[in-house]
Amino acid sequence: MRPVFSVATAVGWRMLHNNFTTPSLLIPGIAFPMFFFVAFAGGLSRVNDIPGFQFPVGYTAFQFVFVLLQSAAFAGVFTGFGIVRDFETGFARRLMVAAPDRRGILLGYALGAIGRWALTAALLTVVAVLAGMEVGGNGVDILGLYTLAVLVNVCGLLWAAGIAMRLRTLQAAPLMQLPVFLALFFAPVFVPVELLANWLETIARVNPVTLLLEAGRSLIAGEPARILAAFGGVVGLAALFAVWAVRGLRRAEAAGG
Repeated sequence: MRPVFSVATAVGWRMLHNNFTTPSLLIPGIAFPMFFFVAFAGGLSRVNDIPGFQFPVGYTAFQFVFVLLQSAAFAGVFTGFGIVRDFETGFARRLMVAAPDRRGILLGYALGAIGRWALTAALLTVVAVLAGMEVGGNGVDILGLYTLAVLVNVCGLLWAAGIAMRLRTLQAAPLMQLPVFLALFFAPVFVPVELLANWLETIARVNPVTLLLEAGRSLIAGEPARILAAFGGVVGLAALFAVWAVRGLRRAEAAGG
């Protein structure tokens, strides 16, 4: 596995360096989650008072979990945009020629996506705590929440990488982003699933993102529920998308990068 990891660390470092030294890449990934958190947790805080809304640690924590998972997913998707740029500039072709094991390329992009999101998650957490967010979970619960978010980040990256390596053009960006956006916002974003309109509740109950949100919210509240199902589901999705991404890599290899 040494060739895999040597390639992965080099690709991951390059992705992080490019992201952290390019304001046009760095700022949107931080600004949008902050905007969503302030808009949702602040502007909709009165939702906490409506009949039927019962979340023990308050609406700020309720929204924090959604924005945390959303930022993780889109950090992965936006890394897919970087993969496309590598193909359009010809760097990916040179990378494939130089890499002794090309699986390391995918792993490196995944490391870059996690590192990119880690900064956003840290800043988002600081803002939430300063805003007075209550946390009912213990250290293990919170570790579980962030681990869940990392797995969501990997799923977003693998989904986007599979598309990027098949199409190798920025025109594929909507295909990477739109399905993730729809999956996130057809989940119980603003209120628990029980309070959604009939048609939206029906969609939300079959949406796998709902399970992840409910598990994450139960962890921050200190009342873990459906944790094994959530982790099993997200690991299963990651495995499925890993196959999707590896096949995309093989197709890019066959096309000559």
